[in-house]
Amino acid sequence: MKKYLNVLKKCSLFWGVEDENLIPLLGCLNAGVKTFNKKQPIFLEGEAAEYIGIVLSGSAQITAVDFLGNRNIISFAEAGEIFGESFACADIKSLPISVTANEDSEIMLVDCRRILYSCSNACDFHRQIIFNLMKTLAVKNIAFHQKLEVTSKRTTREKIYAYLMQQAKKAGNNSFDIPFDRQELADYLEVDRSGLSAELSKMQREGILTYRKNHFNIIS
Repeated sequence: MKKYLNVLKKCSLFWGVEDENLIPLLGCLNAGVKTFNKKQPIFLEGEAAEYIGIVLSGSAQITAVDFLGNRNIISFAEAGEIFGESFACADIKSLPISVTANEDSEIMLVDCRRILYSCSNACDFHRQIIFNLMKTLAVKNIAFHQKLEVTSKRTTREKIYAYLMQQAKKAGNNSFDIPFDRQELADYLEVDRSGLSAELSKMQREGILTYRKNHFNIIS
């Protein structure tokens, strides 16, 4: 576990936990590490919602599929970020989402019950991660509302522009990369891919933005 310390120290779940306590804490949580190939499922819809995932290397994509088979990308997790915590904490019987490795990835899996039900030692650092988990859930709730601000827009152009403006603000620059290819961006924005591509081309011709693959530059 020691080789993962640098990325784990950046994880919101372990904020405030001293380095010397982190390894014992992982033992307390019975944390395990698994390797997943690109496009390999980490969690599947319908499985028991028991584990919180932490991306140690690579990245993961969280998706939901509706009754008609339409895919919606809910969120994206990179190294040091967590996923699945909302569903595990809610103690629901089965996951309504799937999580897939976006590239070859190493994922730490933690049984949520080991977090919510403190160990017999009632260690201080265990109480700290319960606080961190609640804070992370609150931050994720804000992010969910930010996505709603995008997907609630009426037109494809409005959705594209709202999303790109959010990403520019996050990057602190009008030139930035996004974590999606065209199909993934269409799934995230809940629009048709061909309509998305056509609107992006039109916006570029109008001098609103420029782009190449997943790199964008907002002009106006």
